[in-house]
Amino acid sequence: MIFSSAIVQYLQYVEFERKQAKLTLINYKVDLTQFENYITSIYKIEKIDQINHYHIKSWLVHQINEGLKNRSIARKISTLKSLYNFLLREQIVTINPLNKVTAPKVEKRLPEFVEQNAMEILFNGTNNDAYFDQTFEGLRDRLMLNLFYATGIRLSELQYLINDYVDFYKKQIKVLGKRNKERIIPITNEAIELIKQYNKQKIAYGFTNNYLLLTIKGEPLYAKLIYNTVKKYLSKVTTLSKRSPHILRHTYATHLLNQGADLNAIKELLGHSSLAATQVYTHNSIQQLKEVYKKHPRK
Repeated sequence: MIFSSAIVQYLQYVEFERKQAKLTLINYKVDLTQFENYITSIYKIEKIDQINHYHIKSWLVHQINEGLKNRSIARKISTLKSLYNFLLREQIVTINPLNKVTAPKVEKRLPEFVEQNAMEILFNGTNNDAYFDQTFEGLRDRLMLNLFYATGIRLSELQYLINDYVDFYKKQIKVLGKRNKERIIPITNEAIELIKQYNKQKIAYGFTNNYLLLTIKGEPLYAKLIYNTVKKYLSKVTTLSKRSPHILRHTYATHLLNQGADLNAIKELLGHSSLAATQVYTHNSIQQLKEVYKKHPRK
């Protein structure tokens, strides 16, 4: 099969059948376009079954020479592995050249999180300062930050929350995660009250859109607005370099673990497919224990 046609077929598969997130699709497309451009220009290869492990290693060396770090290289190898698993299953190729390619070792980065007292200050304010005003957007922003911190949901999950997903009686929300996997997450009394207040505001403005969170024009939120809103408020209480919705997801998980929550329960709440993805938060908890131990009188 022609190289470009195979890539197009694969990208359609991950978009429509595997239902990967939009950002993941963009990363796949960037990686595979770079790979295709290199192979076709350097080796003049047009058919995908003509590619072997030497060609792939050559491309990876080129990426390293361009200054890419091990983490980025590992991601590109992961993209190619996913591509070739698809090609083998569809019998487009018969040999996987990735079997002879080893990914570089990547040092695991501990997830950053906002300290608990900083989150308390954000929502409760200080003696002379409240971070959220009483306007439509101020109430919406408070609800947005509250939901991120109180549920650990992803940006895309919050973006597509609809009113029907909120169960006021059971105090829980339904979330559609990666690949449309559904999960139920408990929410706090505070979040319930904020949603009720916000819904009254929406009625007062005459908004009828079924999405839970809306712009001042009554339209569904877009990703950039959500990201910038979170960054704006976190900048008031933390000096972390990253101040994103995902940092609040890390914060949610870390604070739960520090309060003694079961790791398997956190896994389910986050929607992780394996416990390994959740275990990274135990490192932060252990670090907290070390800090406590330093206060021992016999240290």
